[in-house]
Amino acid sequence: MSSPAAEPVVLDPERERSLITLGHVSYALHAFVAIGAVLPGTQASVGLLVLAFVIDLVKRDEAAGSWQASHFRWRIRSVLWSALAYGLTLPLWLLLIVPGWIAWGLISVWFLWRVLRGWTALRDRRPMPV
Repeated sequence: MSSPAAEPVVLDPERERSLITLGHVSYALHAFVAIGAVLPGTQASVGLLVLAFVIDLVKRDEAAGSWQASHFRWRIRSVLWSALAYGLTLPLWLLLIVPGWIAWGLISVWFLWRVLRGWTALRDRRPMPV
């Protein structure tokens, strides 16, 4: 027998606004780094991505149970999956530069797509899929 889905937590308006603002800042940092990774000659600091990642890790408990929790999970997973993909394709850079460039370009485009998809959903106050 399946259990009924838990009702989402409703945050007080001030906390919800604060988390939405934080989400926009985090998505903006992610987007800045992602665009820098896609456009040649515009490399953004990975430090900005680390900053956004740490903010998401520290603040995610404040959104627990609400629709915004899915955005924290989305951003954190996007960074982790991207880091794993970059790490796995690093040998291509060391052995064959062109395939490495292509692999990292595809990963960067995928990461940018996830950032834009999440940011659009946040703007529309929609949760991200699990």
